[in-house]
Amino acid sequence: MNFIFVLSLLLKWYLVQFENFYEMTEDEKSSKQHSTTVEEPMDLVRLSIDERIFVKLRSNRELRGRLHAYDQHLNMVLGDVEEVETIIEIDDETYEEVYTKNTRTFPMLFIRGDGVILVSPPTETDTKIYPD
Repeated sequence: MNFIFVLSLLLKWYLVQFENFYEMTEDEKSSKQHSTTVEEPMDLVRLSIDERIFVKLRSNRELRGRLHAYDQHLNMVLGDVEEVETIIEIDDETYEEVYTKNTRTFPMLFIRGDGVILVSPPTETDTKIYPD
């Protein structure tokens, strides 16, 4: 049941994303489809559809996954996701910060946009670790 819910959510995302696309003229459609230039910030996200991306979230969380859909609020649907959570604790004796990393994987994940700090193509080290 969870998979069906996520799949229906993904389908709704695609419909919302391309709703205005079908109201465009043929010239607008062709320029929108083939445009690979970045003229505004959301163009970088648009060019990352079906590509692996890196997303930094609040609460010391980082995600790496394939971008399937997004909207103007940076709500996103990612597939094949790895989440890394960094927990910072203070050692009682030395008062030094102790970093612990917890890793989880998800086949598909919805990210609410208000928690997004940064979206970027994966770094060179990410592409070595997570090849396409």
